[in-house]
Amino acid sequence: MEQRRILVIEDEPTIAESVAARLRAEGFTVETAPDGPAGTAAATRFRPDLVVLDIMLPGYDGLEVCRRIQAERPVPVLMLTARTDETDQLVGLGVGADDYLTKPFSLRILTARVHALLRRVDRADTTADTVTVVGDLRIDTGQRRVWRAGVEARLTPLEFELLTRLAQRPRVVHARERLLEQVWDWADAAGTRAVDSHIKALRRKLGADLIRTVHGVGYALEQR
Repeated sequence: MEQRRILVIEDEPTIAESVAARLRAEGFTVETAPDGPAGTAAATRFRPDLVVLDIMLPGYDGLEVCRRIQAERPVPVLMLTARTDETDQLVGLGVGADDYLTKPFSLRILTARVHALLRRVDRADTTADTVTVVGDLRIDTGQRRVWRAGVEARLTPLEFELLTRLAQRPRVVHARERLLEQVWDWADAAGTRAVDSHIKALRRKLGADLIRTVHGVGYALEQR
C-alpha cells in the first residue's frame, strides 16, 4: 500500500523538523515548506493526503494558503496556531481547515489528530453511492456534490461529511459531542467549537434557515 503523503508548512525549523520526524516515524511520506508561497506550490506538486499548516507564515499567512489549497483541490488541513484568540481559530476553520492545535502542542496529540482525519477520509471513500433529498436539498455522495434549490454549493470534505450526517436523520437533534465522534472521530468534547464553526460555514453556503440550533444540545437539519 502506498504511503500517505503529508505536507508540513511551518516557518520555525525546529517545529517543522520535529513534526516531520514524528510523522515519518508513523510511516508517512513527509515534505516541508517554510512559507506561504512555497507551501502552496508544494501542495500543487506533492498532492498531499493531508496538510499540517501554521497560521503565521512569511509571504502570506496560513489562512490564505488554506484558501488557495482548498480552491484547487479539497484536502484535510490541520492548522497550527500560536494565537490563543478563539476568533483566529474559528476563522481558520471557516476557510476550510478541519482541525487546529494551539502551540505548544504534544506530538502525540498531533499524530492522533492526523490519524483521526485520515480515518474520516477513508470512511468517506467507502460510503455507498446514494442520493439524499431533504426538501430542496440534494446530496449526491457518489459525486460528493450538494445542491439547494437547484444551485450547487462547493463544500470542503468535512463540511460535506457533517451535512451528510445531519441529513441522514432530518429534524432529529444531533448533539455536538456525538457529531465529534461520528464526523471528526474524536472521543472527547474538546473540539465542540469546531462543530459550531463548520455549522456556520454550512449556513453561509446553503442558507441560514437550513440548520436549527438547539441551545445547549446541538443541531438539527430542517426539512423545508
